[in-house]
Amino acid sequence: MLSAQITGWGKCLPPAVLSNDDLSTIMDTNDEWIRSRTGINQRHISHVSTSAMAIVAAKHALASAGLEATDLDMILIATASPDTLLPNVAATVQAELGASCAALDINAACSGFLYGVGLATAQIKSGQMQRILIVGAERLSFYINWTLRESAVLFGDGAGAVILEAKETEQASGVISYAMHNDPSGREHLKVGGFGTDMTRYDDEANNFYLQFNGREVFKRAIGGMGKLSKKVMAEAGLSTDDVDLVVPHQANVRIIETLIAKMAVPAEKAFINIENYGNTSAATIPIALCDAVEQGRITPNATLLTCAFGAGLTSAAAVIKWGERTSPINHSDASLPPCQHTGLELIARAVAEQKKRPLE
Repeated sequence: MLSAQITGWGKCLPPAVLSNDDLSTIMDTNDEWIRSRTGINQRHISHVSTSAMAIVAAKHALASAGLEATDLDMILIATASPDTLLPNVAATVQAELGASCAALDINAACSGFLYGVGLATAQIKSGQMQRILIVGAERLSFYINWTLRESAVLFGDGAGAVILEAKETEQASGVISYAMHNDPSGREHLKVGGFGTDMTRYDDEANNFYLQFNGREVFKRAIGGMGKLSKKVMAEAGLSTDDVDLVVPHQANVRIIETLIAKMAVPAEKAFINIENYGNTSAATIPIALCDAVEQGRITPNATLLTCAFGAGLTSAAAVIKWGERTSPINHSDASLPPCQHTGLELIARAVAEQKKRPLE
């Protein structure tokens, strides 16, 4: 049978870090308050564009798979924070990589990467395409209002990428099952309002857009959405939680992850959690987590993975993935971001100053 297997992986984290202690200098919070509610210790703040991070992650994934950009049939960029709306970020990444293929963006917020995995798997299993690059990349710091503690402490910047490649196998492998869903009734609970063509372009307040977040509703719906689709993809794959070697959930909040794992009756040690180091990087959380899990030896040859996500829309997605034999990159890339001369706190200083000048009503 034809399967879609992960053959390459790569990530990119901007060098500037914003710690909880840094945040305590600009808002009423502290390290204990943030850690106890979110599990987050720090997040990365980007000094470059979303596409720049995506390009670095993509180059590492291509090297890991032993491929050239010219081998690709499609590039999918999952992002809710693109550099430009026209052209799409995928076109920018494609140009830098030197690929000749289809290229498009996916905006399914935090579920975007898994939406990409599902769409790419369908293309591969239908025989239409052989090799697809999927990147989750976000510069969410652009949307943050640093006077709103409940949302400002949660998010960070970064990118992660995988290569999905067609392989003929006798047994089910690669992306075995996947599911995607959206609940529009909750679309107002997580949004960036007043942005895009909804903006009043010549109003003084036109640039006063920011991420709006109803934490209680998102918490409740995230657990329900991810839990439902996780059960669906496991049933389709004929698996139980006992068959799963590692759960790689969207890294939104450690409390969400712990509650989800408990409700699914999955042993806590099977959950991969790295939110402490990065915060919520939206569409980038799962590919970054996959890279970290491989590096830490948590993903072993032929391991069965369950991964799930939830985001604005309200989107949700899940997949069962049977990892291949290889857990080491074929090649390595020296791709990296340009040096950053500022700290994370310095990078957001102007935004903080402007937002404090015009407090929200």
